Amino acid sequence: MNVSLKDIKFPSRLPFLVLMLIFFVIFPRTAKFNYDYKKGSAWKYETLLAQFDFPILKTDEQISEEKSKSAGGVIPYYRYSEEIVNKNLKAAGSLSLGRASALRPAIVSTIKDIYSHGVVSDEGVKLSRNSSDASREVLYVQKDKRASKVPVSEVYKLTDAKAKLLADMSGTYRSWNLDSIFRANNVYDLIVPNLFYDKQTTELVHDESSPTVSPTSGFVNAGQLIVSKDEIVTAEIEQILDSYKAEYEATMGYDGPKFVFLAGNFILALALVLIIFFCIFFTNAALLDDLNRLCYLLFVVLFTCVSTLLVNKANPQFLYMVPFPLAALWLLGFIPKKVLVPVYITSLMPLMIFARDGYVLFVMFLLAGLAAGYAFKFFNRSWSQFLVSLVIFVSLVVTYSGFCMIEAVNGDYLKILAFLALASIFSVAGYPLVFLFEKLFNLLSTSRLKDLAETDQPLLQELFEKAPGTYDHSLKLKNMVELVGQKIGGSLNVNLLRAGALYHDVGKMKNPLCFTENSKLATGSDRDDYHAGKTPLESARDIIEHVPAGLEIAAAHKLPKELRDFIATHHGTSYCSFYIKHLNEGGDPSLKESFCYGGPKPFTREQAILMVCDSVEAASRSLKSTTPEACRQLVEKIVTSKMEQGQFDDANITVKDLNTMKKVLVEYLPSVNHERVAYPDRKPGRKAR
Repeated sequence: MNVSLKDIKFPSRLPFLVLMLIFFVIFPRTAKFNYDYKKGSAWKYETLLAQFDFPILKTDEQISEEKSKSAGGVIPYYRYSEEIVNKNLKAAGSLSLGRASALRPAIVSTIKDIYSHGVVSDEGVKLSRNSSDASREVLYVQKDKRASKVPVSEVYKLTDAKAKLLADMSGTYRSWNLDSIFRANNVYDLIVPNLFYDKQTTELVHDESSPTVSPTSGFVNAGQLIVSKDEIVTAEIEQILDSYKAEYEATMGYDGPKFVFLAGNFILALALVLIIFFCIFFTNAALLDDLNRLCYLLFVVLFTCVSTLLVNKANPQFLYMVPFPLAALWLLGFIPKKVLVPVYITSLMPLMIFARDGYVLFVMFLLAGLAAGYAFKFFNRSWSQFLVSLVIFVSLVVTYSGFCMIEAVNGDYLKILAFLALASIFSVAGYPLVFLFEKLFNLLSTSRLKDLAETDQPLLQELFEKAPGTYDHSLKLKNMVELVGQKIGGSLNVNLLRAGALYHDVGKMKNPLCFTENSKLATGSDRDDYHAGKTPLESARDIIEHVPAGLEIAAAHKLPKELRDFIATHHGTSYCSFYIKHLNEGGDPSLKESFCYGGPKPFTREQAILMVCDSVEAASRSLKSTTPEACRQLVEKIVTSKMEQGQFDDANITVKDLNTMKKVLVEYLPSVNHERVAYPDRKPGRKAR
């Protein structure tokens, strides 16, 4: 079916207009810094002078180092546990020391004094990382909701606190073996840490009290030299260029009339949309009439563009982890392959236009997306889908490594590899959203088509029970159209053909005995008892009724529109065979319309192929001879008849397609309708040896 630009209706044009307006709105409002440079390479442009004043921004490493140095003055916070002190002093006052009970008051007093200074674990106080002299360090002790500074030297470690108890008591009670008494009565166990490090408060107080690290390290005035032509870009020059670029893109950018810049954005938006439009128009113009599928395609394109612009604005380096190949996988589910490739290429163009390292990203993700689409043909079930992730990752890494080898990119290689790994995983992890899109856009995915073509589907089982002859015809037709579809190839949807063949005659369930294939099974003979006594017009009405009945059944079972179209078009507007009988009996030729199906005519290649194969399969059952010549005449007669009736006028099927189909059918019919070998009966009276 040839489509010209004037044939495209307004509803099909509207999504392109909307997409263009969205592009215009989301395109950057500042100009891109159009200089590429990296440390160690020569500046290949003219001498660059600063157009405006700007600060020199510190690198992340410089800021991190300064923050690390400022952390040297951290004063640790410790919480004083009054509960532990009171508990252990009470236990000390209740000690049963026997004949040494006179020591009890001194023990309580000494332990109380030790606790007043504070006891920490044997690890000691957490000193500042830059401290080399612990005697000069202090800490905060928070007690009774008040914090006071205490020299670290006055705080006891646990072991030192126990030694202090023994030393102080030994100076007064020299005649006692105190160590043995303390061990025998577990006195040492009454001394435990009562100061506990409070990390949260320490960091909070430090952040509030520490001086803010300045993000700048100098200033460049307007007119000052930044870099000369052919000068080597050193680390210092690179830092100045990075600062100039940040200021340029943030505040200045385009310095001409604003309307001129906006007009440029409008032209770019229009150009991208026109490229997408003509990609569809020249590869599969019929897609422009499928509004749901068209809107889905443009939605996927919008996803890639918005992802590019938003992520590039946040941090250009994060573009390496955006799952652009996911767009190719999403398109693969509903869009013909010959449309997918140019549209996917176009959807990546904003990378080249707006992103830093844009051409690198474009080539990487273009290869990864196409490789993913090819690999998904083989790895599309359960866990094997993660092999597609591996294919994407390898494609990205190899391409990126190639650019690194020619020094086209400059960055942390391992970090970029991690980003690419995430992009590969996200590309497959996000694929199940295609089932949500199938519902939102009312589409039919390849996986769903394969499920519908399984013979255990409830509707097909019902067809088998109510109209077994029709079911058998549908199975044979499925095999026939599948073979034809594979031979014709191209953008033909073989999965859709298979499913269409299985469901095209479901309407015959309503009145199965009206059709020869079912009445023959029911009666066991070739007699047509159902139509006996009926006029040709009455029989024709019953036969034709299976099409609207099929549409009614399909709607009740919520079959997709694509399959309902096969039901409606598989006879087109042709007349049924009872019209010939009507004429032979002297009927009025003007009643021809009463013998014609309601249509519409087939409007896709798949529907036209099914129409021919349906007629050929049904007619081949009455063949008396299955020689190649007899089969050729039958196929030629049916195809010629359909053409004369204009049944292919609305379908984009070519003469080449028809010739291929006729050749396949002529070769196929003898293999399924050949005569069987007549095995002889055994003669009586003979014994087997």
